[in-house]
Amino acid sequence: MKGGKWINGITPEIEQKLAATEDLCFQLNSIAPSHKEERDRIIRKIMGRTGDKYVLLSSFHCDFGTQISIGENFVGNLNLTILDEAEVVIGDNVFIGPNVSIYTVEHALNTSQRNEGIMRSRPVHIGDNVWIGGNVTILPGVSIGDNSVIGAGSIVTKNIPPSVLAVGNPCLTLRTISDKERVIVSFPDE
Repeated sequence: MKGGKWINGITPEIEQKLAATEDLCFQLNSIAPSHKEERDRIIRKIMGRTGDKYVLLSSFHCDFGTQISIGENFVGNLNLTILDEAEVVIGDNVFIGPNVSIYTVEHALNTSQRNEGIMRSRPVHIGDNVWIGGNVTILPGVSIGDNSVIGAGSIVTKNIPPSVLAVGNPCLTLRTISDKERVIVSFPDE
């Protein structure tokens, strides 16, 4: 499945692994947010790699988990779904908004093949310093370059270059992000 070839993805071994991961996700999503150590223990059991500093809010769902790699200073907001039949590599300082879905698996278009469970998977790579707005869907085989922003509601069907604002369905580059984007920050008196 990791090789990107069309295979029959419905086997007892795959079904067993999916069920085990679903149980772990259920456990995670049943733990109160204030029980950080217990949540961290389950998250590290699910994920292939997780940085030391991260936030992952419930509910979270994935297929295998072991093919997900998350860098430092990661924020995964409410209702993050990652279907990781292939690797999903997420860099450092990545902020993911609520209701985001990341898919690596695609099913055959032919009805009889699809009904037989024929599918393939392609990896997803998200660079460092990326912000993904709420309700974004990222499709198989996509890479998002460092320092880019994906606007809310976008469907990312193709690679996104570094340092751009990209939006829409399909998600397209709107413009380059530069130092001119800096905002003036005011701090309330203490």
